[in-house]
Amino acid sequence: MIGAIIWALVTGTVLGIIGRLIVPGRQNIPWWATIGAGIVAALVGGWIADWIGVGDTDGVDWIKHGIQVLMAAVVIALVAGFMGGSRQMGRR
Repeated sequence: MIGAIIWALVTGTVLGIIGRLIVPGRQNIPWWATIGAGIVAALVGGWIADWIGVGDTDGVDWIKHGIQVLMAAVVIALVAGFMGGSRQMGRR
């Protein structure tokens, strides 16, 4: 149980950071929103990968991880827009 929570936090942090790097502009969202968006992206991306049949393959699940990274970017963009951070995207 503790291991699963720690793994979710680590995965969520990594995916959230990658998602923030992919989304153009500055996202004015707190660190907990970045981690939460990453956790959501991991769960939804894993579900989508399972749904299309690429969730569990031989070796590294590159397609699954790619879907999770794309989902992280989408969720980060949505969170930034919801929290008002999207106003900074066009400014320098």
